[in-house]
Amino acid sequence: MSNPNFVDYVKIFCSSGKGGAGSVHFLREKFRDKGGPDGGDGGRGGHIILKGNTQLWTLLHLRYTRHLIADPGDNGAGTLKTGADGKDVILDVPLGTLVKDAETGELLGEVTTDGERFILFPGGKGGMGNHYFRTATRQTPRYAQPGEPGKEAWVILELKLLADVGLVGFPNAGKSTLLSVISAAKPEIADYPFTTIRPNLGMVPYRDGKSFIVADIPGIIEGAHEGKGLGLRFLKHIERNSLLLFMIPADTPSIKKEYKILLNELKQYNPDLLDKTKILALTKTDLISDEDVAKLKKKLPAIPSVFISSHAHRGLDQLKDILWKYLNE
Repeated sequence: MSNPNFVDYVKIFCSSGKGGAGSVHFLREKFRDKGGPDGGDGGRGGHIILKGNTQLWTLLHLRYTRHLIADPGDNGAGTLKTGADGKDVILDVPLGTLVKDAETGELLGEVTTDGERFILFPGGKGGMGNHYFRTATRQTPRYAQPGEPGKEAWVILELKLLADVGLVGFPNAGKSTLLSVISAAKPEIADYPFTTIRPNLGMVPYRDGKSFIVADIPGIIEGAHEGKGLGLRFLKHIERNSLLLFMIPADTPSIKKEYKILLNELKQYNPDLLDKTKILALTKTDLISDEDVAKLKKKLPAIPSVFISSHAHRGLDQLKDILWKYLNE
């Protein structure tokens, strides 16, 4: 069962506020009982706004949110008083959040930068007061505009993790172990398939105070694009990674075959993933001899490769150098 602290999908009913009505009013003063129209405009309704927040990495805080309803705008009043705008509803979301129409699946927008504000549903415009409709031939208009209605719909918020490097491999390929060694992340690690049942993010320190973000994606199995294993739920998180680091144990019987299976799963899910920069890390090299390493170098896929051992801290600096190089090309 997946960790309840990682939530990457929520469905919420959103309703922006109705605009306030314009006022029908005429100026009345002590010595002026037939003043002109002075009805003010209505205020706009409150917006539904999504705001990017780097301090969030999951939609957990919205798990039990079912309705978001913004306030309506106030009506206008005499002496040209404009009604107050309805209070906006501002929803903080992690970077990489997509919002879709729940009925049609249409992509309505996405939030990718910290502090970015995306108006999902604008509030209804306030109606104009009768002061607006006065003319030389119509000096006492007795009507004003009603406020425009807000917009309401069920929407889906879906999180796709933003990371520089995505770790791709079968269960127990050593992805979580690598992340725990090169960053401060503390993913669960054990010697059985699907130890990782939710994505983990780690900030990897590099030279001269530089750093990059690595995402540990739950292990892929053959047929994942059809929903097998943890399947489609986590393949989507690979789409936002700039670079894909394929991780295959060095003692695997056929490294090329395993690489082709992983590549095919990504292709079947989304062919565009094959356009990303790909690097191969041969893991668990502490389990094979130097002679075997030399032989393997002649049988690898034609992509940049590095031999590493997270347990023995072997090849990790070389790995970070390669990742940094290709991230900045």
